[in-house]
Amino acid sequence: METLKNYIEENKKRFLEELFDLIRIPSVSSKAENKNDMYRAAEYIIDQLLKAGVDKAEVYKTDGHPVVFGEKIIGKDKPTVLVYGHYDVQPADPLEKWNSDPFEPEIRDGKIYARGADDDKGQLFMHLKAFEYMIRTETLPCNVKFMIEGEEEVGSPNLKIFCKKYKNMLTCDVILVSDTTMIAQDIPSITVGLRGLSYMEVEVTGPDRDLHSGLYGGAVANPVNILSKMIASLTDKDGKILIKGFYDDVLTATDEERKELNKRPFNIDEFKKSINVDQVAGEKGYTTIERLGIRPCLDVNGIWGGYTEEGAKTILPSKASAKISMRLVPDQKSKKIDKLFEDHFKLIAPEGVRVKVRSLHGGEGYVAPINIPAYLAASRACEDTFGKKPIPVRSGGSIPIVADFEEVLKVKSILLGFGLDSDAIHSPNENYPLFNFFKGIETIPYFYKYFAEMK
Repeated sequence: METLKNYIEENKKRFLEELFDLIRIPSVSSKAENKNDMYRAAEYIIDQLLKAGVDKAEVYKTDGHPVVFGEKIIGKDKPTVLVYGHYDVQPADPLEKWNSDPFEPEIRDGKIYARGADDDKGQLFMHLKAFEYMIRTETLPCNVKFMIEGEEEVGSPNLKIFCKKYKNMLTCDVILVSDTTMIAQDIPSITVGLRGLSYMEVEVTGPDRDLHSGLYGGAVANPVNILSKMIASLTDKDGKILIKGFYDDVLTATDEERKELNKRPFNIDEFKKSINVDQVAGEKGYTTIERLGIRPCLDVNGIWGGYTEEGAKTILPSKASAKISMRLVPDQKSKKIDKLFEDHFKLIAPEGVRVKVRSLHGGEGYVAPINIPAYLAASRACEDTFGKKPIPVRSGGSIPIVADFEEVLKVKSILLGFGLDSDAIHSPNENYPLFNFFKGIETIPYFYKYFAEMK
């Protein structure tokens, strides 16, 4: 498709300007102060969809942030692709760690730096521009539907409800998602597995107020000390999680599956260098690739309590809290893990403190076969634009709604992501290489072409 390359080249500046206008909207779904920004972002996407050529586009209200739906139907006898993405982003904190304004995109060293540059505004925008190209060149071979939500970063609490309510409207043959990574710019890959998630918040309370650490220290249980010990006891020295029943449902990979998984190109020294650590860690007996793809893990995402401001304040804190996430693998179920965690955490609490545990959000893992038409179409598309066959990989990340799609809509999802591990999503200085952005726009139309031919 030489015309496609020319179209991208001729419109690069406009594509970036339009993407940057979306990035400038601080659509942080976890903060109440950004509620109006969520609607602004949704309306902006509606405008972009209509300009690109959909037949209709609409904002649907939910009990949380709105969902955008648009569609272009070219024939009842044609296959239908449902494009999923999200316009919400993570908070930009800590702001002092950014080298530029997180909501004022900058291009440096061939990369777009901004919150949402990759996750997921940049990757979502590739689909809008690829669709625009197919409409303007009259080469669209499939019906296309867009479902773009504003709550992915907080666990998509309302999207499953939306899917059930509008199941007929969302009827499709495959769901196409770009919210994942590829191995490298010269090593394309397609994500065929995601880990599930159980995300918890715990609170340990001792005395009814902060106490003077001199007058009470050594005589009253300190919630920060207690919480630290409780968290430390959740895993052993070999990285095994010590919650009773935690591993009962883990689908163990065969020796052959592990062998195939470890064929993925991976340089452990480059991995360590990329995040400035001198040693890796994790469950004993497994490689880093296996730890990231086929094994569950438990991590503290945040911990607080007591005095943390500048200078000294000698207190014994009244409370201590933490957020703890557990990445799950097939066939673990998030609700069951939630309950196992809650029961265990309360069980290990010593006398002298009170414990609260609540689930923030979660979801199930997902595995896609590599012999279905949609995967083969994605593979051929990557071969055409990258010049080599993509590698199927199992990701350590979670997109809980993908498993819900299969449950409710009864269709598979293809995770055709173009991000890189070095894009620093969820971190300061998130970025997205221009090469990946434009390569995504180039690759997506090929997916439609081959999917239509195979269906």
